[in-house]
Amino acid sequence: MDNNNRFANFASAIETLVLDRVSQPSEIPASFLLGQDGPLTSHYIPFDYVNSTARLVLVGITPGFTQWKNAMREAQVQLRAGVSAHVAHRTAKQTGAFSGAMRPNLISLLDHIGLHRWLGLTSCDALFGSAGHLVQTTSILRHPVFVDGKNYNGTPSMVRTPFLQQQIDEHFAAEAKALDKAVFVPLGPKVSEGLDWLARRGVIPADRILHGLPHPSGANAERIAYFLGRKDRGALSAKTNAEKLDAVSQDLRSRVLQLR
Repeated sequence: MDNNNRFANFASAIETLVLDRVSQPSEIPASFLLGQDGPLTSHYIPFDYVNSTARLVLVGITPGFTQWKNAMREAQVQLRAGVSAHVAHRTAKQTGAFSGAMRPNLISLLDHIGLHRWLGLTSCDALFGSAGHLVQTTSILRHPVFVDGKNYNGTPSMVRTPFLQQQIDEHFAAEAKALDKAVFVPLGPKVSEGLDWLARRGVIPADRILHGLPHPSGANAERIAYFLGRKDRGALSAKTNAEKLDAVSQDLRSRVLQLR
């Protein structure tokens, strides 16, 4: 089954979904359930479009409930406007991927290590607009995973939990193989662990993974501010390791300069 056919199978349910009645993950209709193992559930999101021209792959851990609703809402708008399933699918992904407060942080982090220059852009902001053809936004757990009705945050381990391994293999692994010439940027240590697991199995070239970028979540505000040079070292709390962030920043900038 190809990606567009998969979206087509869910298009009718998406178009008729009453989003105002879905205020939390437990209220997502059963028609979108992809699998369940005890407290773990996975639900369809229209994010299985693969941009074959992408040079950069941004890999989150899994779409959260906010991203699910944003993507579903945009897919509804497109489908009700009568556009093709292909266009509706692609637009929903571009709108929903890394949406919310984390997107400005993500753009700043990518620009800081020089990826905008490597891509020939003024800013990586364009990746979510006019330069969308250069990026694949995805998650190692492509479809939202919830634990007891809450966003999955890395526990239990995705590389040691069979249900989550299966989710990676069935969805992300095939996508990654199709983008083997691209550069992968994992967002957070749990994603890095997952990409390394795939690299050891030959799914992704290890030298095409840029590890270490701080997660763009607002909960990571102090580390992001220091990494971007917006907060002085002397003003940091004890929980922020300045030396580690400095080393990561230097390494990433150096590796981006060597990219071809």
